[in-house]
Amino acid sequence: MSLHASRDECAVRGEADAPTLTDIWEPAAQMATLGIFILLFGACFYFCRSFLMPVVAALVVGTSLAPVVKAAARRHVPPWVTAIALGIVLLVVAAIAVTLLAAPVSEWIGKAPEIGAKVRERFSLLEQPLAAIRDLEGALLPPSGNGVAVEQSQWGFVTPVIAFITPTAVELTLFFVTLIFFMATQMDFRRYMASFFMTRAGKLLFIRITNDIEHTLAAYVITVTVINITLGAVVATGAWLFGLPNPLIFGGLATLLNYVPYIGAACMTAILLGTGLVTFPSLGHALAPAAAFVALATAEGQFITPAVLGRQLMLNPFVIILALAFWAWLWGPIGGFLAVPLTIAAMVTLHHLFPPDEDKLPG
Repeated sequence: MSLHASRDECAVRGEADAPTLTDIWEPAAQMATLGIFILLFGACFYFCRSFLMPVVAALVVGTSLAPVVKAAARRHVPPWVTAIALGIVLLVVAAIAVTLLAAPVSEWIGKAPEIGAKVRERFSLLEQPLAAIRDLEGALLPPSGNGVAVEQSQWGFVTPVIAFITPTAVELTLFFVTLIFFMATQMDFRRYMASFFMTRAGKLLFIRITNDIEHTLAAYVITVTVINITLGAVVATGAWLFGLPNPLIFGGLATLLNYVPYIGAACMTAILLGTGLVTFPSLGHALAPAAAFVALATAEGQFITPAVLGRQLMLNPFVIILALAFWAWLWGPIGGFLAVPLTIAAMVTLHHLFPPDEDKLPG
């Protein structure tokens, strides 16, 4: 009798432990809801980029400069005065950078046909493979002969220039206005956002997250800015020693591009390689500046920056690559510059919402 009873108990326990349709459906519904949210999030940020891109950039820069505003407030300097002063400083720095880089860039753009001819001459060995590729493309996709040549007006370049300058000016204005207002009213805005949480624990968690994002982002931006300026100075000095024209432009480009991990170094290497091929007669001399920069960027990215930032501010390279790919696809070059700060803010938030398990899991 007891044997039959134990069998019945095991059968009932097995039926209770077996997964039901509800146990499978609930996680699937949650994953579907998360997937829909991610799709709507991406679509919103893509179609509203003209508005969201300068606003998000202003929030990132304002959060990075928040410690300066707070330090000035402790010395009885009104936040509005500090915010306006910081906005003017950023505007002056941007104007100086554009002024210094405008003349060399214009000169290089004017030499574009000559540069293209020299590059083709250097890569004459690749002419036959490229011609074979063009012949194959022409065989697979024959050009249509029904096209009608239309002569463009000499004023045809005005329309695209205006189409580029007008939204850019509007976005820059929105960026600086948002930046100044956010820095001046950030504490009031933070208290207002905390009031939406009903419990004291929720309010404290929100304040801890925002404070941690502010300190981490400020430390990262300041440290990386010092490293990038030093790197730019070294690159400018090296360009001058190698005999490259306009060494300041290479230093400035190295400083700006190094804010975008991996991709910035690759673009700078390509720029130095192309300039070397155009400037120097021998191939070895042409490759030397690019090779030297690769060695310098490797030392900076693999040893110097991790040692200065420490483990707390370092991100997984795989996460950085995914963030760069996503934000660059979404917002272009500005998205590439904002990818790492936004990733830092997201990782800090996740760290507070889902604290890491201290137990060691098997590898």
